[in-house]
Amino acid sequence: MRRVGLVVGSLFMTMAAGAAVWWAAFRIPRLEPEAVLAVYRQDAGYPPIVVNDPPDQAVFPPEIAPPTFRWQDRRSHAWLVTVALDGGKRVYADCRLPQWTPKPDQWSEIQAASLEKTANVTVLGVDRRAPQRILAAGHVAFGTSKDEVGAPIFYREVILPFEEAVRDPSRIRWRFGSIDAAEQPPIVLENLPVCGNCHSFSSDGSVLGMDVDYANDHGSYAIAPVEKQMALDSRKIITWNDYRRDDGVPTFGLLSQVSPDGRYVVSTVKDRSVFLARPDLAFSQLFFPIRGILVVYDRQTGEFRSLSGADDPQYVQSNPAWSPDGRSIVFARAPAYHLEADDGREVLLTQAQCQVFLDGGKRFQYDLYRIPFDGGLGGDPEPLLGASHNGMSNYFPKFSPDGKWIVFCKAKSFMLLQPDSQLYIVPAAGGEARRLACNTGRMNSWHSWSPNSRWLVFSSKANSPYTQLFLTHIDALGQSTPPILLDRFTSPDRAANIPEFVQAAAGSIARINERFIDDHSFARIAGEAIHQGDLDRAEEACRRALAINPASADALCNLGAVMARRGQTDEATRLFRQAIRSDPKLARAYDNLGTLAAGRQQYREAVEHYRKAVKLDPQFFPTRLNLGILLLTRLNQPAEALPHLSQAARLLPTDASAQSYLAVALERENRPAEAADHFRVALRHQPDHLMAMQGLAYLLATAKSDLRSPKEAILLAKEACRLTNDQNAESLEILAVAHAAAGQYDAAVQSAARALEILHAAGDDSRAQKLVRRLRQYDLQRQAAMSTP
Repeated sequence: MRRVGLVVGSLFMTMAAGAAVWWAAFRIPRLEPEAVLAVYRQDAGYPPIVVNDPPDQAVFPPEIAPPTFRWQDRRSHAWLVTVALDGGKRVYADCRLPQWTPKPDQWSEIQAASLEKTANVTVLGVDRRAPQRILAAGHVAFGTSKDEVGAPIFYREVILPFEEAVRDPSRIRWRFGSIDAAEQPPIVLENLPVCGNCHSFSSDGSVLGMDVDYANDHGSYAIAPVEKQMALDSRKIITWNDYRRDDGVPTFGLLSQVSPDGRYVVSTVKDRSVFLARPDLAFSQLFFPIRGILVVYDRQTGEFRSLSGADDPQYVQSNPAWSPDGRSIVFARAPAYHLEADDGREVLLTQAQCQVFLDGGKRFQYDLYRIPFDGGLGGDPEPLLGASHNGMSNYFPKFSPDGKWIVFCKAKSFMLLQPDSQLYIVPAAGGEARRLACNTGRMNSWHSWSPNSRWLVFSSKANSPYTQLFLTHIDALGQSTPPILLDRFTSPDRAANIPEFVQAAAGSIARINERFIDDHSFARIAGEAIHQGDLDRAEEACRRALAINPASADALCNLGAVMARRGQTDEATRLFRQAIRSDPKLARAYDNLGTLAAGRQQYREAVEHYRKAVKLDPQFFPTRLNLGILLLTRLNQPAEALPHLSQAARLLPTDASAQSYLAVALERENRPAEAADHFRVALRHQPDHLMAMQGLAYLLATAKSDLRSPKEAILLAKEACRLTNDQNAESLEILAVAHAAAGQYDAAVQSAARALEILHAAGDDSRAQKLVRRLRQYDLQRQAAMSTP
């Protein structure tokens, strides 16, 4: 041991000595500002240094903490930064990296000298070993406004891609702080296990409203007085689903806004939206409403009322914004979009339904409209001149607190997270809209005015896939300055969005604690995690729900589903039966027991469970579909299956599987024309649905009526083969049938022979023998066709 210690110690001393030699060889002397400036010539034409932050002619608020100056220069090894002040005085900085953050006393001196004036910054790049030789130079000018921001910012930080935030909303967090702080604003809300979205404050900062999911209700909304230690409990939560609840149309409640006086909240309800996850990290979601009306909630009376003039079902009405006096509302409006066979009972479009806005290139553009509020009575909507009918999509209007201006977003189509989104300003009464000079090159949105109407904070992706917060000064004429980055407000692994100035002290919110999460909330989290395939997270949520309420039927049922997916069927069965003991009317527990029984090939028992589920909840789509499929495919009872499959297709018309199985049942009941119609409906909603493609192709190839169309059958079958890379025997068999129906026997033989190879390789001798007989028939038909003169 002593020998090892000596060796290690010797090695350590050798390394230390080596480090000392390295430091001595590469020790870098400090720059002498006067010596560098003595050789600098303004007209020398040095290679340029690009100063990124701040941009030229930027304006800082007087209370901002020292910002970081950043530049690009690959030629130099060191830099001298010089800020020229009045009276020939200068502030110097010797930098070894291409950035500089002034010390607090330096920044105070710079700001005092640049108040309503211009400060000129010169960055000189040198070789530190020969500082008398200047390698590059850059310049930027900025000023300091006398207008303070005067309010802290409340904002949200989201992980990307957004699909990950949806999968685990506990990783979303909210911060609250002012721009004068040297540190990042403190986190005031985090670890919220349910989704929390848009927030807003009353104009005096005394009331906070926030979208939150509560008790399995996506339309839940929290309204709470602003306090240092805030608690969001069930008493502070309303639900937009209470508006016309009996019509059975669900609501998320989108982009809600608290009125200036804090009495009302306005929101888009009865909404239907495109929500599409994208692989692009920067723009990982496409989201915009295609239907919805504005509804107002009165906190004093507890009543919901649609806002006349913004409740027309022919349009989608969204993005409401209150005028500072609360007398009018400006909102985004577009003709509502309705899909075929859509009963409106799902808030979000399916992936297939969203494709029309992508593959089809369909645009969706909004115009800004204004209506009087009139205590919730509303009035006639009028287009806002300058922000409507301009061939673009206009959205997210925000009034300046002095009532003089509206800043809004403009893009070619859609809203939210559009790469081409730009900020425009228009007089509040309407007029000529002007593009603000603060716009960056990629996505500008989520803007908010400071209480004095002199500053605008907004989000942009100019520098990163993760949105960052920027600040610009707006003068009395509505002119903006180049944007300055609020770098302390941004985390490198989070997208900062929905910033809002709050008329309150920076420490007026220290912590927001949720007090509304109960066993129902965790059970719903588990259900969503199961849907996303995250079984570990689902189990954790179930355990937390059961810790609160051991008899939670929903949690027991979801935990049973987790165990079933893991192959622990005995434990799953025990949990489903325990869930039924807790809630004998829980239809989906019976549905799950039926699925387990079907997996054991105990089909009669499965039917019994499914029938119990249907009796308890006739509108439960999964049971209707499961029961219909079982009766059709395992018990060969198409007549018995037909009413269940018909009901499933009515409950969810966009489900391609329900439509396809219904078509098969109709075909077996000798109703081929109706079967073809449902196959076509399935393909309309999901163009790559293999079962529908195969079923329709076979039907068109074998029908004995006007329905027969071998040519279309061949096209469908070929597409089915393409989708399966010619490795699916059934698709190839159907293609052979279609070719034979068209008299193309050579092609029929070729397709059937390829299908036979696949069946032999899979060891499916029974199907292979049947196909051999058909192959011989195709060959005989081919020979007969060849011998015919």
